[in-house]
Amino acid sequence: MSEVNKPLDVFWFIPVSGDGAYLGSDKGARPADFSYLKQIAQAADRLGFGGALIPVGSHCEDPWIVAAALAAHTERLRFLAALRPGLATPTHFARQTAALDRISNGRFLVNVVAGGDPKELASEGIFLSHDERYAHAAEFLTVYRRLLAGETVDYSGRYVQVKGAKLLFPTVQPKLPIWFGGSSDPALDLAADQVDVYLTWGEPPAQVAEKIEAVRVRAAARGRIVKFGIRLHLIVRETEAEAWAVADKLIANLSQEAIAAAQRKFAEDSDSVGQRRMTALHRGGRRDGLEISPNLWAGVGLVRRGAGTALVGDPKTVAARLREYQALGIETVIASGYPHLEEAYKVAELLFPELGIGEANRFNHGTAPGEFGVGAFRPAVAAE
Repeated sequence: MSEVNKPLDVFWFIPVSGDGAYLGSDKGARPADFSYLKQIAQAADRLGFGGALIPVGSHCEDPWIVAAALAAHTERLRFLAALRPGLATPTHFARQTAALDRISNGRFLVNVVAGGDPKELASEGIFLSHDERYAHAAEFLTVYRRLLAGETVDYSGRYVQVKGAKLLFPTVQPKLPIWFGGSSDPALDLAADQVDVYLTWGEPPAQVAEKIEAVRVRAAARGRIVKFGIRLHLIVRETEAEAWAVADKLIANLSQEAIAAAQRKFAEDSDSVGQRRMTALHRGGRRDGLEISPNLWAGVGLVRRGAGTALVGDPKTVAARLREYQALGIETVIASGYPHLEEAYKVAELLFPELGIGEANRFNHGTAPGEFGVGAFRPAVAAE
């Protein structure tokens, strides 16, 4: 099977800051209570998603506590929990990592987040400049990765100092993968130096190709190989027209005032290169021309910070667009959709067959004639 034809690893998203049917509106809003998050995780688990991203931020429930709680209610789903290095020491995070990996029986993954909103970070006690945060993250990961590898660590850097640090309880996974995203030069260097999977937001393929190549070249110069993933939203329906109608409906209650307020906050509060790249895609909040590349829609980014694009279309078209990213080197798609519970089913039922995901679990029992078709009774085959 060629690289482009093999199944993509598709993750889902746990909306720990809340969910809803309309962007920028209280209409149809759903709070991030645990019973609802559990429904989403269990749906993703049974539908065949490979994992689920849990973000970090002052507007979110704590991702590590949520991951620990959801692990007890799922069987196969991996949890990619965001880690902000400045919130605790690498030794503390390494202990938590090992505990969560053991609790989940090897289903825990870590997404390192060095970027962010300086005002929000200041409320967390982090007062480092943009480039300093990546320098700090590099020292943090140097110690953190050595601890997960079973070493006893002495380290004295500008930002991180430990003496005699070690883990008494190892992870289940022999090598727990480190995920990371960022668009600035310091971020690309850090990805090449230390991470296993580099994540990009859903930019047009040509821009994604440039970022992948930048990381790949840097990593090769260091004798390393980095894998790649993409973070975007999906709006998949049986027809193109229906999918675009759903996209339009998602921003139907979004006022121009709400867009302006969100874009002003992003511009004033964030020093993220990736956020600036997202904002440029919709030209600072304009509602016209939101299809920025075939089937790639920037409407989500009108009011959502971070990943602000969605692939919109029928299953064959969306699958073809994802294959275009896969041809660039993308192996994992971290997807989401509003509301996340219902859209998990839409993506799995409509898109997964086009991507060759979950075939082994499809039609593994009979159906009564007339209810869901003509019936699918399969008599037992006698052993020869």
